[in-house]
Amino acid sequence: MPKLKVSLLTGRTIDQGKGKEYGKLSKEYWESVTICFLDPEDMKFLEVKENENVKVTTESGSVVMKAVKSARGPHPRIAFIPYGPWASIIMNSKTHGTGMPSLKGVPAEIEPTPKEKVLSLSDLLNKYYKVKHS
Repeated sequence: MPKLKVSLLTGRTIDQGKGKEYGKLSKEYWESVTICFLDPEDMKFLEVKENENVKVTTESGSVVMKAVKSARGPHPRIAFIPYGPWASIIMNSKTHGTGMPSLKGVPAEIEPTPKEKVLSLSDLLNKYYKVKHS
């Protein structure tokens, strides 16, 4: 399967902000923060369609997310993920003396992963933090 090296950006989105209003355990929030915006040409290279699963890997870890075509661009080899627990798994917590972790320009690799699912918040917390949440 193809793999794509990208520069990963994270940030706020309107949908992520709206999703928080429903609560972080809501379907609306989950759908707003478990997505990875990609350039349409990068999606063609990866041979993935809208809402198919991709694995995003950085030096800090990996998560499975839904691939979404970015409406902005072109921006080849630049991926964007909304802030949330899934982004937190793959962002390095080191602040390099600034007091803020690096949330922009993080080297990452993206690959199709049709057999892996996007974890629910409960499953994500249990897998990475050994926290059971009901």
